[in-house]
Amino acid sequence: MSLFRPNVDAMEAYKPGEQPPAGAKVIKLNTNENPYPPSPGVAAAIRAELDAGAAPGDRLRLYCDPKATAFRQAAADATGFPFDQILHGNGSDELLAMLVRAFVGEGETIAFPYPTYVLYETLAQAQGAKIVTYDFPRDFALPPQLFGSTAKLVFLAAPNSPSGTVYGETPLRKLAQSLTNGLLVIDEAYVEFAEGHMLQLARELPNVVVLRTFSKSHSLAGMRLGLLFGPRPVVDGLWKVKDSYNLDRLAIVAGAASLKDGAWTKANAQKVKATRARLSKELAALGLEAVPSQSNFVFARCKDAATAAGAYRFLKEKGILIRYFPLRLLDDGLRITVGTDEEIDALLATLKEYLARG
Repeated sequence: MSLFRPNVDAMEAYKPGEQPPAGAKVIKLNTNENPYPPSPGVAAAIRAELDAGAAPGDRLRLYCDPKATAFRQAAADATGFPFDQILHGNGSDELLAMLVRAFVGEGETIAFPYPTYVLYETLAQAQGAKIVTYDFPRDFALPPQLFGSTAKLVFLAAPNSPSGTVYGETPLRKLAQSLTNGLLVIDEAYVEFAEGHMLQLARELPNVVVLRTFSKSHSLAGMRLGLLFGPRPVVDGLWKVKDSYNLDRLAIVAGAASLKDGAWTKANAQKVKATRARLSKELAALGLEAVPSQSNFVFARCKDAATAAGAYRFLKEKGILIRYFPLRLLDDGLRITVGTDEEIDALLATLKEYLARG
């Protein structure tokens, strides 16, 4: 007899993208990591923190700042968003979990389009929430059924994963204003690779929050850093459910240092965007349908699911990891992280070899 709640027994755990063992000789284009290193200021800040105190690493015996003040202040300085309306998280995933914990009771509703970031479903299931999804059309335009939703939370990844598509300020403002009893959560994990952002909505509307992660554009997937921007009452309420010391002291100084070097982050994003454009063009030349992306990946549809699954397996055999989702509306496609130009050259050559086999 299980001691878990029935909804936990019934659910499946979230499955991250494959992480090869250390030292494995693979081209890793499956988890949307940045191919370029973080700002040199990050390593310098970590070294300074480790060297402070009576002996190397002495300060690690002390608790970190539970308010992550330096990190949040750097975010306020970089964005112009009020300091007291910014909350920190152990990656944006923890912030998503905080939102579910704070806003949604068992049996209440969470809504989002499908297909999108799979963790939304996992968090809802763990909470025992009711899940309402609305299918994206083939071009991933915003489903009109989301408007007027009565859900407690509406999740919207913008850019969306796995499509890389975005939505304009006007429709998202209308969406937020149409929600009768809920909060619109705009998940901007990939926003540095896009043409715009929605922080203004989080400043102007009482039921909008925006999430950011440092795993993609800031090249800090290994540090687990995220931020939430939102109305003061929402942020104040979320402090009640935040883990007491959710960011360690090395992560705090690393995040602050990265935010202070915005030029480095922007330069890396520009390189990724240039390679993304080339990747999309070359995939189209191979006969795949590349969905226009404003992220650091491209979702490319093959002629059918069998071709896509075969391509995934063939690439993996050749030491190239991409992401394949054997799911409804996704099983004919491949999500390919934008790597370095050399990595993309290898991917394209291998994919061309596979497709030539018919």
